[in-house]
Amino acid sequence: MASENIVHVTDSNFEQEVLKSSTPVLIDFWAPWCGPCKAIAPIVDELAAQYAGRLKVVKMNVDDNQSTPARYGVRGIPNLIIFKGGQVKEQIVGAVPRNHLVRAVDHALEA
Repeated sequence: MASENIVHVTDSNFEQEVLKSSTPVLIDFWAPWCGPCKAIAPIVDELAAQYAGRLKVVKMNVDDNQSTPARYGVRGIPNLIIFKGGQVKEQIVGAVPRNHLVRAVDHALEA
């Protein structure tokens, strides 16, 4: 389902893969049973390819990893958070249009 540009993270490697990343990170909190998550997945894949080298794209299954989503207040999915320098820069809840995600990513990369 995910492209080669997407890393799957867990509670145990979240800090290393996301918070300590030298590039900004877009994390997609999702679950296999979530229809809107499946709907937005191709857009997330496209962004991973489009921003390769400038943005790290990761996914976390909220059913298998519960402490990290709880830590960041993830109550509804899909929930996408952009981190830069270990800090939350933007949080997007729900299946939003591609241009909404592109604007959020561009804003985080510029900041």
